[in-house]
Amino acid sequence: MIPSQMLKGVLEGCILEIIRKRETYAYEISKQLEKYGFGMISEGTIYPIILRLQKNELIKATLQDSNSGPKRKYYNLTEKGISMLNQFKDNWQELDYAVNQLLMGSEDNE
Repeated sequence: MIPSQMLKGVLEGCILEIIRKRETYAYEISKQLEKYGFGMISEGTIYPIILRLQKNELIKATLQDSNSGPKRKYYNLTEKGISMLNQFKDNWQELDYAVNQLLMGSEDNE
C-alpha cells in the first residue's frame, strides 16, 4: 500500500485524470483509484479534494438520477481543469525522471 503522505501530493492530479476519462462521481473515483493500485482511498479523503477542485473551478458538478437512491453529483473537467491536468502531467514526468535518475542511476553523479 502506498503511504498516505506520498499520495497527498498526487491524488488531485490523479482524480482530474479519472474525471477526464469520463463523467463520474466520488464513490466511483475511489473505486477507480483502487483498481489502478492506489489501495483503498476513502470517500472522506476524496470529498475534500473534490470540493477544492470545484472551488478552484477545475471541475463542475451536475446532479443526475441514480439507479439506487438519491441523485448523484457527477463531475466533469472545465477548461481550467484540463489545463491544470496537463500541467500536472508535465510536472509528474519531470519528477518521475528525476527520482528514477536518483534511484536507478549510476554512482557517477556524486
